[in-house]
Amino acid sequence: MKLFEFFKRKKTIPEGLWTKCPQCKELLYTPDLKDNLWVCPSCGYHFRIDARTRIDITLDEGDRKELFTEIQPTDPLNFKDLKPYKERLEEAKKKSSADEAIIFVEGYIYGRKAVVGAMDFNFIGGSMGSVVGERFYRACKYCAENKIPLIVFTASGGARMQESILSLMQMAKTSIAVGFLNKARVPYITVLTDPTMGGVSASFAFLGDIIVAEPGARIGFAGARVIEQTIKQKLPKGFQTAEFLLQKGLIDNVVHRKDLKIYLKDMLDLLFYRPREISFAVSK
Repeated sequence: MKLFEFFKRKKTIPEGLWTKCPQCKELLYTPDLKDNLWVCPSCGYHFRIDARTRIDITLDEGDRKELFTEIQPTDPLNFKDLKPYKERLEEAKKKSSADEAIIFVEGYIYGRKAVVGAMDFNFIGGSMGSVVGERFYRACKYCAENKIPLIVFTASGGARMQESILSLMQMAKTSIAVGFLNKARVPYITVLTDPTMGGVSASFAFLGDIIVAEPGARIGFAGARVIEQTIKQKLPKGFQTAEFLLQKGLIDNVVHRKDLKIYLKDMLDLLFYRPREISFAVSK
């Protein structure tokens, strides 16, 4: 009787145990997918990851310091569409691992000090508002003054409409901020992830000394459909993908997620750390 009741009982699978790959449709065991850095082992599809996960797989464990957490969003325009902007912000904080669409953490990449910024698409589509612009501006100043390389992972749908012109102003503000790094001769590296669109792609995403992207990342300004309707032409296959942009010379490399940390370490050595060591040795 007990055996009969056991088989009669409804079988349930815990939520989140399996993840379906949107590209090859393979059903993946989520813990294995996490161990594989959220890359499909069957087809190589790079899943979107949140800002905290990005920081965790990029920086060495241990000595880390989050920067500019005191810069928090407000509602200067008292904006309301289907719901108040303040309410959207609170909902975004619950959905996201970050308190805004970008976070900055100071740490080490294989022992090389760096400040890493990571955008979070879960926070209102990674949209660039005043906080994103201000945090980026301060990160550039901080890195320039302290001679620390800056690496930023982009993931954004563009400007944040709830902040109107204040959001659009961040394109100029972030572009000016990159100038601090150039003047101080401090490296700035950008890693474009899926998606990098709109005002972010039109400003600090494409101002890096080294610009790389993850495989398959969608990168551009306006969407493909809008462009086709504007120019009245059919776009090439693979338009706005990382591979297409590499072919056309708009980015420097496409790097698999599992190789990205070592690649960034090599770029830091190439641009900053090893040249300094060589220069110091010659001066002695």
